[in-house]
Amino acid sequence: MPSQTDDRAKVTDEEALEFHARGKPGKLEINATKPMATQRDLSLAYSPGVAAPVRAIAADPDKAYDYTSKGNMVAVISNGTAILGLGDLGALASKPVMEGKSVLFKRFADIDSVDIEVDTSDPEAFINCVKYLGPAFGGINLEDIKAPDSFIIEQQLKELMDIPVFHDDQHGTAIIATAGLINALEIAGKSIKDVKVAVSGAGSSALAVIGLIKAMGLPHENAILCDREGVIYQGRDEKMDQWRSAHAVNTDKRTLAEAMDGADVAIGLSVAGAFTQDMIRSMAKDPIIFAMANPTPEISPEEVHAVRDDAIMATGRSDYPNQVNNVLGFPYIFRGALDARARTINEEMKIACANALAALAREDVPDEVAAAYGTRLQFGRNYIIPTPFDPRLITHIPPAVAQAAMDTGVARRPIQDMDAYKATLQTRLDPSAAFLQKVYGSVRANPMKRIVFAEGEDETVIRAAYAFQSQGLGQAILIGREDRVQRQLDHLGIVANPDIEIWNARASSHNKEYTEYLYTRHQRRGMLYRDCERLVNNDRNVFGACMLAMDHADGMVTGVTRHYNVAFDNVKLAIDAKPGERVIGLSAILARGRAIFMSDTTITEMPTSHQLADIAVQAAHAVRQLGFNPRVAFLSYSNFGNPLTEYSERVSLAVKELDGRADIDFEYEGEMTPRMALNESHRRIYPFSRLTGAANVLIAPGIHSGSVATKLMGEAGGAIVIGPLLIGMEKPVQIVQTGGKVVDVVTLAAMSAYDLDRAHRDWAEKH
Repeated sequence: MPSQTDDRAKVTDEEALEFHARGKPGKLEINATKPMATQRDLSLAYSPGVAAPVRAIAADPDKAYDYTSKGNMVAVISNGTAILGLGDLGALASKPVMEGKSVLFKRFADIDSVDIEVDTSDPEAFINCVKYLGPAFGGINLEDIKAPDSFIIEQQLKELMDIPVFHDDQHGTAIIATAGLINALEIAGKSIKDVKVAVSGAGSSALAVIGLIKAMGLPHENAILCDREGVIYQGRDEKMDQWRSAHAVNTDKRTLAEAMDGADVAIGLSVAGAFTQDMIRSMAKDPIIFAMANPTPEISPEEVHAVRDDAIMATGRSDYPNQVNNVLGFPYIFRGALDARARTINEEMKIACANALAALAREDVPDEVAAAYGTRLQFGRNYIIPTPFDPRLITHIPPAVAQAAMDTGVARRPIQDMDAYKATLQTRLDPSAAFLQKVYGSVRANPMKRIVFAEGEDETVIRAAYAFQSQGLGQAILIGREDRVQRQLDHLGIVANPDIEIWNARASSHNKEYTEYLYTRHQRRGMLYRDCERLVNNDRNVFGACMLAMDHADGMVTGVTRHYNVAFDNVKLAIDAKPGERVIGLSAILARGRAIFMSDTTITEMPTSHQLADIAVQAAHAVRQLGFNPRVAFLSYSNFGNPLTEYSERVSLAVKELDGRADIDFEYEGEMTPRMALNESHRRIYPFSRLTGAANVLIAPGIHSGSVATKLMGEAGGAIVIGPLLIGMEKPVQIVQTGGKVVDVVTLAAMSAYDLDRAHRDWAEKH
């Protein structure tokens, strides 16, 4: 399967092991979906209550879909004979990968999944094990099984089981690649019935790709398949089997270079370097090149574009346009198959998925995707495949798959109202997991931002700067002494990235410039010139803030080694709030499938009604910049005056102030308790409420309540808390909580590069 990350997003083994060991080991756990708080709950869940569904299922097996998790449960099964790019390392070693696949099922399609590692390399034994698992699951996803065993296993299990069996390494890659090819052919003005195709590789993925393309209309004789021995031609005896023989053609070509000469399409699922520039030169006009080797493609886009300016290129990497990423397919294929209760996943369902993906890429990209990626993606040579975090995938792909299942007679429960089905799919979206990927995608689209890591000698900060730059998020600048930084790099076993800049605050050629800038700002605020000089030389936060103020950098992150307020005071010596704006702290709370934003959680201790109104405006615009439609709730101990207290009146006056502003472009309501703000059913007793859904921006009445609530959610509530994000400064600065981890620093560095104030600045200019 093509890589879902790229080499710029690599992490160290230490970080990966720490991630998998943190908290509960692994990436999965099981939670009850029904209350288990009382004796009656337990009686209903087990004995005697469980007897009723047992009898119902015994009388009608289809009732298992109504009374158990079967209809939303997939088994991810492997024997570890072909783990990612690591080879045959055994069933147990494959478990982290299978857990990861289960996580992707849940994240992208809300499908529950259990990983099963079968400890045998004997295909017959594997089949004999899996074929008895049908009653427990709604589908079987086979993964990381070597060829040709994978062909034998999948085919026999499909014949033996009456639930979908799908080998993603084969068909997932085939479906996404075919979707891209459909659009590439349209752009090139070519027909699938006429093009000549050369394929490098004859493994499970390559055979599945060529098989699906042929099913969509490519003539058999128009595809030349090549393996390590060369062209697979009729009459060849060396290293042939029934699966390769099925694609043998009558040709006098014997090498990959000969196969690519004059070809319209080159598909690579083999090894790095398999395609040469001479091969690319020899291809037909407007060549289509899908180089999908993992992790390094058969040829890089740069190498292709150096010799052809008319090529359409796709790879398996996220740092290039047109990534062939399996996550675009398997979660949504199973979602549609499960919802239609399909007996199998057939060719028609795969083709439906490919066509739906191709059609989605041709549609206008919604504003939230454009905002998240920092550019308006448009159908063309650099956008032939949807992005993995396009929220429309779940409403476009499963219905197409389900419809194909119904049309071909494999659906046990046809979907009667497709529009209603699409609406239910929309409710399954989980914006929280996509939150950071949207930000990272936007930042990567503009990776020239120079971000200062002020505490540049700290181990955590150095690792974060290295990760930030390695992931292509921008230019990292460490403030520290070169020898100290190098010693830390040596200690950490990190090879110094020559592109990471190190600025020594004490020895910088800019010290005089920064000192004079600081002295001009503070000479009438009690500071002497030598005070400013000492701050520039010795305080890295002040030095870093001066870098931003003098446009020597674009953003800054700090806070790991100092308390938040101390770091903020340091930064304020060199950087002010934007004119006419307020500096606020916005915390993102990611929990239970939703993203909630709390403000102000860092700056204004007890805001006035006017200040609360300003905080709401800035927070709403920042949330919109992050790709969400803001619905603002002003929090209080009271609900709309009950009970009426001095503090609740201050909040209600903030709402009245917004009522009087003509330029408000978001929903807001209050004062109300968090329960009322987040639970729509509780607001029914207040029919005058203006919120059309649950609030996602909460305005705390003061720092104490806002900060306590977010930290409590993070520590005891199991939520992920990002931030507080600092908003309203003249230059982008983010401050990590003291003792922050590498991931926290990288996240806030990316936020600094993202420019959260952009939406509010645009709004202010309009109004």
